[in-house]
Amino acid sequence: MPLTFAAADADSTPIHVIASDALDDIPQAARAWADTNGFKGALGTTLAVPGADGQVAMALVGAGTPQLRSRGRFQIGAAGHGLPDGTYHFESGLDAAALSEAALGWLLSGYVFDRYTAQKAGAARLKAPEGIDAARLEVIAAGEALTRDLINTPTADMGPGDLEAAIQELADQHQAKLTVTRGDDLLAQNFPMIHTVGRAVGPDPHRAPRLIDMRWGQSGPKVTLVGKGVCFDTGGLNIKPGASMGLMKKDMGGAATVIGLAHMIMALEMEVQLRVLVPAVENSIDGSAFRPQDILTSRKGLTVEINNTDAEGRLVLADALALAEEDTPDLIVSMATLTGAARVAVGPDLSPFYTDDDDHAFALAAAAAKVADPVWRMPFHDPYEAMIEPGIADLDNAPKGGFAGSITAALFLRRFVENTPYMHFDIYGWQPSPAPARPKGGVGMGARALLEALPQMLTK
Repeated sequence: MPLTFAAADADSTPIHVIASDALDDIPQAARAWADTNGFKGALGTTLAVPGADGQVAMALVGAGTPQLRSRGRFQIGAAGHGLPDGTYHFESGLDAAALSEAALGWLLSGYVFDRYTAQKAGAARLKAPEGIDAARLEVIAAGEALTRDLINTPTADMGPGDLEAAIQELADQHQAKLTVTRGDDLLAQNFPMIHTVGRAVGPDPHRAPRLIDMRWGQSGPKVTLVGKGVCFDTGGLNIKPGASMGLMKKDMGGAATVIGLAHMIMALEMEVQLRVLVPAVENSIDGSAFRPQDILTSRKGLTVEINNTDAEGRLVLADALALAEEDTPDLIVSMATLTGAARVAVGPDLSPFYTDDDDHAFALAAAAAKVADPVWRMPFHDPYEAMIEPGIADLDNAPKGGFAGSITAALFLRRFVENTPYMHFDIYGWQPSPAPARPKGGVGMGARALLEALPQMLTK
């Protein structure tokens, strides 16, 4: 089902949103039916109310209590897909902000990943509520669906070459320019760490490491998005156990998220000069794989001691970030499924982010609350800088001890962006169990909050 609203002139059935402490708001014509069916306005419950002809005359959706609503998001919009097929509109029970969230939740609930097996999406459609920016929500839903599709696709069909093809398709859609540096050309163009991490894939050029560089826009502030594109991560010679390797198709979730965000920015025609950089690799194992104790020299000239080949994401990002800063943008944002430590700290639902700019942090937090895309600020804690300095090289890619793993990874990346406003997201990119408007599987994190915050962040 397309993630779009029904035509404005379509016949539609009214939905009344009823809080559990406001059952008197149930329309008189539906009260007996609601009592008979035990409808109490519990959060996310639905009830179709028939008319005299037996057809659905109206629908009730439970809004629960404020306390329960605060525990999640999209519950009301997602509930709409429990209704019979048809076209609906929200008639009462929601303020403007709640209407926008419910409408987006309705669209996102229409997402299914059906590349490999047929899956039926719900056929209940919604007319865009009056007063919301329907076109913007449709663009956001499309960008989120793109992110989900990319993450959900297994590596056999989403290796570095496939990720390049997806970005090429997006560039063609928006008349953006794409430049790609592949294989041994990475060495010639001074991207040594991207090449080192990805060189063990063997002779297939489709699997070769690459740096994908997309540009769009001719005016406005310069924004560069850098996404970790590790299409599969075995852990390298520090091989992951099977249980940890099982979800590593999602290790390109940072790339998928910036690609979805890039679609939103371009489709909404934001006045920015957008650049998207994706180092796309597979961290594989053969005789050419990089080793623990190797010392690599980065594009920036900083040397890095390898103390764990499973800390490869920060290596490929480092070369891309160094390139990003050479262009002197107004803002650099990196997004990556970088550390398990971030998941331990904040779980799978929050997007932890790092910035030294308080104004940027406040703008992002406010935007996140507005668009129901929760984030949490983490510290670039300077006293931990010594933890990433091994002594025989400038930097250590995997400090011993296990403390502050997400922070030390963020500090590592910050060494490659010295003179530009910088924000880093250490996201999960995966919904471990179904939630309203978010089926189990790949999910975008932080993109909607960034989209909302960018105008304020770029007018400092």
